[in-house]
Amino acid sequence: MDKLRLDKWLWAARFYKTRSLASEEITKGRVLLNQQSTKPAREVSIGDVITLRKETPAMEVHVTALSGVRGPAPVARQLYQETEESSTRRTQAAEHRRLAPEPALDFDAGRPTKKDRRQMQLLRGK
Repeated sequence: MDKLRLDKWLWAARFYKTRSLASEEITKGRVLLNQQSTKPAREVSIGDVITLRKETPAMEVHVTALSGVRGPAPVARQLYQETEESSTRRTQAAEHRRLAPEPALDFDAGRPTKKDRRQMQLLRGK
């Protein structure tokens, strides 16, 4: 096997749970093949670069093997190799998310009570 449909490869490599989800993402333009938007039936070959914009930093992978069968995760991991640049970007983004404060933690008391609203109105001069 020297070529395989893109949606089938994404499904076999376990990026998406179903082929239909993979097809949807491809048609929405969230999956690029060699830096170009494509269709689900486009054929993938070994050495192609696939960009997945599934999360905030896009994930770039090189196709190292082809398989039309969805197997266990360790076998699926051997179908691709993530680029070093993509890996570092995703690691930095994860570290940034870990260190950034949660915005919802600023609101300890929740919505202001009637008493709080009256005090705010007094401060504003209304």
